[in-house]
Amino acid sequence: MPLVKQLIERTQTRTGLQVTVDIIDRVYETGRKAALDLKASLRIVADALLPPWNYTILPNSTA
Repeated sequence: MPLVKQLIERTQTRTGLQVTVDIIDRVYETGRKAALDLKASLRIVADALLPPWNYTILPNSTA
């Protein structure tokens, strides 16, 4: 078991909440672009500090 996984699994809050760790050993394709219509349908909120790298995708309202 990797050391980092062991250290993360030992983490817990003062109230006893524990962390579950699952390491995925998969190589993901880089440079793959999302379709423009898919991007247009997402509610993407860019981070104020580093918008190109940090963002949140919000759920679409169904109402």
